[in-house]
Amino acid sequence: MDLGLRGKVAAVGGASAGLGYATAEELAREGAAVVIASRSAERIASAAERLRHAVPGADVLAVVADLSTPEGCAALIEGATAGYGGLDCLLLNGGGPKHGYALDADDAAWHTALDAVLLAVVRQMRLALPAMLARGGGRVLAVTSTSVRQPIPDLVLSNSLRAAVVGFLKSLANEYAARNVLINCLAPGRFGTDRVLSADAARAERQGLSPEAEARRSMAQIPIGRYGEAPEYACAATFLLSFANTYMTGTHVYCDGGQLRTVL
Repeated sequence: MDLGLRGKVAAVGGASAGLGYATAEELAREGAAVVIASRSAERIASAAERLRHAVPGADVLAVVADLSTPEGCAALIEGATAGYGGLDCLLLNGGGPKHGYALDADDAAWHTALDAVLLAVVRQMRLALPAMLARGGGRVLAVTSTSVRQPIPDLVLSNSLRAAVVGFLKSLANEYAARNVLINCLAPGRFGTDRVLSADAARAERQGLSPEAEARRSMAQIPIGRYGEAPEYACAATFLLSFANTYMTGTHVYCDGGQLRTVL
């Protein structure tokens, strides 16, 4: 299948590792120029080198950007428009908020999470949509969470704000579909990323278990029987970000190994 990505420009947040890096690499394999961002100059420079090694000839621009700030959101989108003359694809991805139960977080924690999870998406979309429309359309994908459908007990900030992201993007998808901007969400289940492994370690400590025992307990709840690997998410994400996707918009799709037990 030709994904129609050759010559396109894709911006990817949270791309120094994990699902963001894997998706950037897959986009580059399909011929897109990729603008990758992280708040760490050292980590994003290293990611760019890894990507060029993995995909010889890849066109990669690394940008230092803290996407929880207006300046960071502008740096990512302007990196694409200034560096490549436009923007076609955008992966909305960033670090998740801290763990905690329903009343654990104070106002400061809520405001920090609001900037990092919801306002980061709003700010990027304000900047990205005009750039995409100037090129005749675009594709947007948000990395969300299965907590939108099935809240996770110790992630109340994520449970609340990821759902807000989905509602905001559904509204945008409806508004811009006729202008060839297709917007979707792809929720990962449990992948073997640093964030998931750190969550396993934290839960294991609270329960007096080893991290390995907690991981085994968690995997037993996944029908496929294991954690996902980042390239598996990246393949699904790349299709939704591609111009082979011509009729999917406003959807919230799950890449979770069957972990969610709901039908819809």
